[in-house]
Amino acid sequence: MVSTTATIGAFTFENVLMNAAGVYCMTRDELTEVKDSKAGTFVTKTATLEARQGNPEPRYQNVPLGSINSMGLPNQGLAYYLTYLLELQESEPERTFFLSLVGMSPDETHEILRKVESSNFNGLVELNLSCPNVPGKPQIAYDFEMTEQILTEVFSYFTKPLGIKLPPYFDIVHFDQAAKIFNQFPLSFVNCVNSIGNGLYIDDESVVIKPKNGFGGIGGEYIKPTALANVHAFYQRLKPEIQIIGTGGVLTGRDVFEHILCGASMVQVGTQLHKEGVAVFERLTEELKAIMVEKGYTRLEDFRGQLRYLD
Repeated sequence: MVSTTATIGAFTFENVLMNAAGVYCMTRDELTEVKDSKAGTFVTKTATLEARQGNPEPRYQNVPLGSINSMGLPNQGLAYYLTYLLELQESEPERTFFLSLVGMSPDETHEILRKVESSNFNGLVELNLSCPNVPGKPQIAYDFEMTEQILTEVFSYFTKPLGIKLPPYFDIVHFDQAAKIFNQFPLSFVNCVNSIGNGLYIDDESVVIKPKNGFGGIGGEYIKPTALANVHAFYQRLKPEIQIIGTGGVLTGRDVFEHILCGASMVQVGTQLHKEGVAVFERLTEELKAIMVEKGYTRLEDFRGQLRYLD
């Protein structure tokens, strides 16, 4: 018997796979569709304090090796997602879900987190420090001083399980510097990675999305090597109690396998979920199980983090 059961902290999930924030998670109907699929759980759209329309359309485009988007954090607002999650806690108390959130300013982030702290929500919170698609707003996690300040302030009052969604880092020294900061805090997880910010895709002589003159976050096959590098770099550097969610370039069961091999405890699917729908979770699970059977693995722990190096 092959198991794809996964754990984050004290929480157990029947499957290692879930959606990435931003895909199949805007509305209750979409979240319910993911919940009722073969996914182990879901994460909500990144919620701001109030609902947002996001950037003008067209703002998402499938491209040959993935996708480009500049969504601009469209969402229904914190109350919408938190209310739904609290309802699920009553109707399906055996399951655990993720609430993604961020404020449009540090003060708003704290206001949101204080509302969640004072609520009865008992799942996991993903603080998004990595959105590259809001004009005029930088990716917070590239500013290490700001990141440390925010986390210091957050953990002075926030006691629920919390992780952070990260942008991709590209320099070894940045892995070292970021991990040194993260290891100071009782984080439950880090999510590696959000899209590669501000790429440009051209069709004939034109960009393919409207916001920011066509600049947008790159996802899909393009980012898999970068995502795997970030997963493994942080797996090597973070204290064991900070687990890793791998995100980026997951098209096949082999991609899931490689994320776990690099150290991921759970794996999120974004671009391919957008292209294929929730049936992707069953396909990926069966492909992952076939690889595990072929290699003689029965649990994810048998190969998590066991990436081999050349002598």
